[in-house]
Amino acid sequence: MNPYLADLQPYPFEKLAQLKDDIVPPAHLPHIGLSIGEPRHPTPPLVSEALIAHLHGLTTYPATKGLAILRQAIAAWLCRRFSLPAESIDPECHVLPVNGTREALFSFAQCVVDPSAAPLVLMPNPFYQIYEGAALLAGAKPYFLNIRRELGFLPDFDAVPEAIWRQCQLLYICSPGNPTGAVIGLERLQRLIEQADRHSFIIASDECYSELYRDESAPPPGLLEAAYRMGNADFRRCVVFHSLSKRSNAPGLRSGFVAGDAEVLKNFALYRTYHGCAMSVPVQHASIAAWNDESHVRENRESYRRKFSAVHPLLSEMMDVDMPAGGFYLWPRTPVDDTAFARGLFAASNVTVLPGSYLSRESGGLNPGTHRVRMALVAPLAECVEAAHRIREFLPTLQ
Repeated sequence: MNPYLADLQPYPFEKLAQLKDDIVPPAHLPHIGLSIGEPRHPTPPLVSEALIAHLHGLTTYPATKGLAILRQAIAAWLCRRFSLPAESIDPECHVLPVNGTREALFSFAQCVVDPSAAPLVLMPNPFYQIYEGAALLAGAKPYFLNIRRELGFLPDFDAVPEAIWRQCQLLYICSPGNPTGAVIGLERLQRLIEQADRHSFIIASDECYSELYRDESAPPPGLLEAAYRMGNADFRRCVVFHSLSKRSNAPGLRSGFVAGDAEVLKNFALYRTYHGCAMSVPVQHASIAAWNDESHVRENRESYRRKFSAVHPLLSEMMDVDMPAGGFYLWPRTPVDDTAFARGLFAASNVTVLPGSYLSRESGGLNPGTHRVRMALVAPLAECVEAAHRIREFLPTLQ
């Protein structure tokens, strides 16, 4: 067996199931789940209709690079979304369809990490656990960058020692962040690109929440946008990961893409040819329909804004909780240990939240996820509001 498998920690939801295992919640209260970031808004009909219309495509093996028309749709979307010149994204060499960002974020590390050089893979802390697992199974050591509230829930990249940057082969970033919703600004992205050039590492920017943001007039910047604006027109050392799961409420479609540095993607495409993970033709056609339409995405953002507008005031009166710039999570501070809070809330109110310590690791003498929980506002508006009221009723019992 691969010896690195022993280094993997249980997935957060395994821990959560064990935490709740012996609890019988109140039977008269319907369960409300706020723990899993699985969108529950309807998938747009244009996506499902395109999928059904192209089911005959199941008779052929799909190519690893995907259909040219899909890559063209993705390239055009990237240029529209991030204000890039139409010719700046070449569908032939800058774009690669993938089966969702989770699969791609994991396999990417297996492709780009050289395990013979004592590599480090840097990542925010707390983080999407795929980053850690990808690093470990690639033969690298994760290096955690604690997220700090005083820095807007972003890591203190400036505090990373030069020796660590020199060992870094891959940097995972996530903007808007999971679980904080924090957005990395354009200037900060450009400074990270400069570090990548200086120390020869690759930046993997997880942008799967990029289309969920609070201010319609100020969409979060992306890594390719930052690179192009600083003259890095070939997107050297920059790779972005996008998905239709959150943007288009299609988590079951398992559709996304990787884009950026052509040389890196050439090697990643070679890896994926052997990996055997090409996207089916019907899913590709459904994806084309999704990337070509923005009206459903604007409606989706507005639905989340209504939830935040309803839930945040209810909770902020009794909890220390910031309004995020993006994503669909709240990241409140808990008055007791986060696991005790999650366990007690489920027992008293039949509401499930995810302890923050399950999303982070101890680093520098602290675990930045402790005394926080992640609340995913993915349920219907009425359920989210009901959950907020139950939490308000639960909080006084802790004192």
